[in-house]
Amino acid sequence: MPTNKIEIRNLSVDYTERGKQFNALHDVSFGVGAGEFVSVIGASGCGKSTLLSVLEGLYQAAGGSVEIDGTPLHGTGRERGVVFQHYSLFPWMTTRSNIAFGIKQARHDLSRRERYQIADEFLGKVGLAEFGKKYPSQLSGGMQQRAAIARALAMNTEILLMDEPFSAIDAKNRIILQELLLSLWEGDSPEHRKTVVFVTHDIDEAILLSDKIVVLTAHPGTVNEIVQVPFERPRNRAELVKTEEYGRFRNRLLSLLYQDVAERIGGEEVVL
Repeated sequence: MPTNKIEIRNLSVDYTERGKQFNALHDVSFGVGAGEFVSVIGASGCGKSTLLSVLEGLYQAAGGSVEIDGTPLHGTGRERGVVFQHYSLFPWMTTRSNIAFGIKQARHDLSRRERYQIADEFLGKVGLAEFGKKYPSQLSGGMQQRAAIARALAMNTEILLMDEPFSAIDAKNRIILQELLLSLWEGDSPEHRKTVVFVTHDIDEAILLSDKIVVLTAHPGTVNEIVQVPFERPRNRAELVKTEEYGRFRNRLLSLLYQDVAERIGGEEVVL
């Protein structure tokens, strides 16, 4: 039996732009246990979204391997649900139909009525119960992203891949959706938790949500450090951020993020 749900070994990804080849990711290795919530952070352009695209099955690696449940990854799969940075809703479908369509792709055993019942349930969870008959063009950007998140959660896949899903959402709804994601991920017991890989620029978001955080270096992205989040669950956001332990841990992550920048401008350690 594989020890991890997802195993990434020595992954490298190249791309070509204007006739020149660039290395987006170099020798990236880490594992994600079944039911584990892992965030990936790093500077813009370090390859976070590229890494997620490889896990989605959309990009071909130049080197290394990715396995899911011990099987090499080839292409997309029904066990993976995805939330992109951009809304990726079908413009000719209503919000409700967009969610029901996603459910159909992942759960063929459900009837049409059951799919739409689940779609309505998740529209309500993300605060869009009154907008199910609206088309994406009739929704704000933040509302479209909430619909995309509802679709991914409603699909009930084993693995959830999320690429900065809350970046276009206002602060209040961002907190609501973070809490919703945690409540759905935690479920009734640890044995039923989804495996999540979550890309974010927000350190506080990563700390609140994650079991561990993978810090990537600047371009080309490679693993700087893998850090276990030391705070027990459930986490009370308001109380946690007031503690000295939280401040120290947050500063450690900031130092790791800016470490390679400091080396380039003189080798001094960044103290934050």
